[in-house]
Amino acid sequence: MEKKSLTYREAGVDVNEGARAVQLMRKHIQRTLNPNVLCDIGGFGGLFQLDLEGYKNPVLVSGTDGVGTKLKIAFLMDKHDTVGQDCVAMCVNDVLCQGAKPLFFLDYVATGKLKPEKIADIVKGIADGCVQAGCALIGGETAEMPGFYDDGEYDLAGFAVGIVDREKIIDGSQIAEGDVLIGLPSSGIHSNGYSLVRKLFFENLGYSVEKPFDDSGKTLGEILLEPTRIYVKPCMALMEKYQIKGMVHITGGGFYENIPRVIPQGLRAVIELGTWPILPIFETIQELGNIEQDEMFSTLNMGIGMILVVNEQDGENIIRDLEANGEKAYRIGQIVSGDHGVEICPR
Repeated sequence: MEKKSLTYREAGVDVNEGARAVQLMRKHIQRTLNPNVLCDIGGFGGLFQLDLEGYKNPVLVSGTDGVGTKLKIAFLMDKHDTVGQDCVAMCVNDVLCQGAKPLFFLDYVATGKLKPEKIADIVKGIADGCVQAGCALIGGETAEMPGFYDDGEYDLAGFAVGIVDREKIIDGSQIAEGDVLIGLPSSGIHSNGYSLVRKLFFENLGYSVEKPFDDSGKTLGEILLEPTRIYVKPCMALMEKYQIKGMVHITGGGFYENIPRVIPQGLRAVIELGTWPILPIFETIQELGNIEQDEMFSTLNMGIGMILVVNEQDGENIIRDLEANGEKAYRIGQIVSGDHGVEICPR
């Protein structure tokens, strides 16, 4: 008896659908390209020619991250065109904290069953983020892994490379007593704390993503899926004019873990409550979950996505410059001598 020939498609991987996904994502990728990109879609590696004009001692800065369980909200809503921006933001905001200008980005999407339109939506969000960050999407990988992911689910991660002159690297070493902390607002929860958020709203309270959230007309799902802000362009403009001693991307670990990463030993950051508006989503989470203040600030961004540490005399000028360019900013605290760490107190 002749044995039936087994194919890759019968095993769950359709290479034709993979090729169609590439064609659908092409228009999104092309929006991010610039003259430094020396490749097109389909190569084995992304080619990027460095333009070193204006750099004396250039250093490359890299960062990688994913979106985490925020993806579960995208699955529930069947909306996939914004989580790509989250992925870019988590990477480029990190390299920005070293003073680096993002150059290029690569993505990795893994799914159980490849659906070209869904992959194209994800890449659209990635391209949107790259445009906002001023970097090129020069490569990626779409992996179809049947039996590994539940139907309709996927994972998303990315990798960014930036550049900075060695003498302009921001490492926090110049931070001193009397410096002030300038907070740039977040757009929402961004991309951390979603295991807590999902447990509260969907497991404990049994809410639906379609539940109206407030008088804005937005649903809970829309509020939770709001993409992470990208701070590259406003912050790069500030670096040209002011000494930025430290930058903090408020992600997993909130205020308590992230701020000490840039503060030298013997110094303490005092955060003054009431100096910025805490978004309604955080107030709702705290109230409905009966969550302690310290837990909130150690898990979530509480309405502040990026913190700049600067000389006190520059603080007000920086806020005015940001506001003149349509950006909100708040003086949220100061650096004092004392035990290394963070103190959150009433104003």
